[in-house]
This record gives sequence, structure tokens and C-alpha cells, in this order.
Amino acid sequence: MRKGAKRKAASHEQEEKQVKASSSSQENLNNNNRKPAPKAKRAKTFKPQPEPEYFEDKRNLEDLWKAAFPVGTEWDQLDSVYQFNWNFSNLEDAFEEGGKLYGKKVYLFGCTEPQLVPYKGENEVICIPVIVAVESPFPPSDKIGINSVQREAEEIVPMKQMKMDWVPYIPLEKRDSQVDRLKSQIFILSCTQRRVALKQMKIDRLKKYEYCLPYFYQPLKEDELEQSTEVQIIFPAEPKPVFCEFDWELDELDEFTDKLIEADELDKDQKDAFKDFVKEKVREAKKANRQAREARRKALEEMSEETKAAFQNMRFYKFYPVHTPDTPDVSNVKAPFINRYYGKAHEIL
Repeated sequence: MRKGAKRKAASHEQEEKQVKASSSSQENLNNNNRKPAPKAKRAKTFKPQPEPEYFEDKRNLEDLWKAAFPVGTEWDQLDSVYQFNWNFSNLEDAFEEGGKLYGKKVYLFGCTEPQLVPYKGENEVICIPVIVAVESPFPPSDKIGINSVQREAEEIVPMKQMKMDWVPYIPLEKRDSQVDRLKSQIFILSCTQRRVALKQMKIDRLKKYEYCLPYFYQPLKEDELEQSTEVQIIFPAEPKPVFCEFDWELDELDEFTDKLIEADELDKDQKDAFKDFVKEKVREAKKANRQAREARRKALEEMSEETKAAFQNMRFYKFYPVHTPDTPDVSNVKAPFINRYYGKAHEIL
């Protein structure tokens, strides 16, 4: 091979090496300058925000009807009274400006009336709560009457004997204030008897609560009992007692007794004992009537003109719950009668 040819071959190989080195160097430079590919961003997930809850503001007298003890209601029926969210907005409105009881001193007590009323397309016997409001400058009474068909004699006892008393009602907006600094105009008949203690109570004592009636005596008018000529008779006969009413002005005792024997209500052998029993009950009733008239006469003599005026202006209001979609409609069973002591309400709402 010629020398010139060798030089050319060597020169060609050297050029190829330089080209490869240059190419490799450029590739490394490009790799160094190349930025890493950006990572894909995660899509943000948004949790659905719960809709804000709105609570109605509590009304100032919202629990007034519940605060008044339902006198005479059987203990095992109390829960059924509160099974509905009864609405007594009519009672609350009465104490607002322009209402019948606004700015007046009022004494409230509760009671219940079992009535057949429509509810959700059916007629049901519902224990309806009722509130009686007595507009008076002083408590209408500090006594409770205990009476029922099953009891032989009526009892009039101090409220405190049955753990009841008139206590001031504090509206919601004033419950942070000291009670003794408040000049309360609303008083409720409250009962402090605890339900958990009922199991240890004797049956007779327990039943007394069920026979309780708020007592009221109106000295300005003659009581119905003073005028009554009837006596309730519960004669302890065998095999069952005799229950009846005897009017000493309208009934003739021999004829009355014979009718009971004919109806198999009284055994013939017990005729004389029954007649003696009735005569004794009539004597007791006449004596009680005389004493009641004398007590009323004496009370009137000792009563101030201011107190007489208060009794004359005293008014009774009877509140039934307002109908709502969630409660039974009681509009057709409203009645003015309160109880045998108070008589009828001046107004029903």
C-alpha cells in the first residue's frame, strides 16, 4: 500500500472518532439541559357542604302550658298527654300586648279531657290537655278537692298536703334573672311529687292524685251544694254495693227502696238497714248545707269591699290547643265546663 493511502485511511478514522465524540458530547449536553416532565396534577375533590340548619327561635312562653300541672290526670296517662306537640299559641298571644291577659295577674292550672276526635282519617280517644286561666289579684284558692264516684265522702284539703302550690312562672327571656327580683304576673299550679317515688306509695294515696280537682269557693253566690237536695248513696250490701242517688224532696224512701228490690239491686232482707243508711246520709247532707250557708254568711261579713270587688271581677278562661297538621282537631269538643267547683268558664279559646 502506498504511504499516501495509509495517511488517508488514518485521517478518515480520526474524523469518524471526532464526529462520534462530538455527537456523544452534544447528546449528554442535551440530556443535562432537558427538564423533567411536570407531574400531572391530581384533580381536587370537593366534599358536598351540608345545607345550613335553621332552628326556630324559642317563643318566650312556649313551655307555659307544660309548666302547669294537669291536675287529676292518672299518672300512667301523663306520657300520652305529651305524645303530641300541642300548640297553645292562643294562650301565649293572650299575654302579649293587646291580648286578654296582657299586664294582668293570672293563675293557671292544667287538666285533661279524654275525647273522641278525628286524627289522620280515624276517630281516636285522645287525652286532650286544657289550661284554665283565672284572672285574679290573689290566688283563687289554696285547697284541692278530692272526690269521685268510688269515694264515699268528699275531701277538701290544703294544696301542700298533695305537694301542690302556686309558683311564679318565669318566661324564657328572664330565666337568667333572680326570681326574687322579678315581679311575676303569671302563676302556675305546680306539683313536686316525683313519679319515681310512686312505686313506694300506698294505693289509696296514689288514687287521691287521680281524684284531685282544683278547688274554688265563690262566697258571693250560693254554692250548688247548699241548694242540692240529693245525696250519693253507696250502701255496702252483699254480694255487691248499691250505688244510687236519693233526693229527699222528690223521692219517697219506702217507694224508692221497693223499686231497688224489684230491680234486684237490693236484697229484701236488707230493706230496713238500707233505709236507716239513707236517713243518716240525708241528715249529714242537711247539716253540711246549713254549715256551708253559715260559713258563707260569716265570710261575707268579714270580707273587705276590695276583696268583694275582686271576687266580682274574677274571670275564668279555658284554653284548648290550636289545631295544627301534626295534632288532632279538638275544635268540635270544646266545652265551657271546668269542674264542679269552678263551674263554667266565662270564655273558651
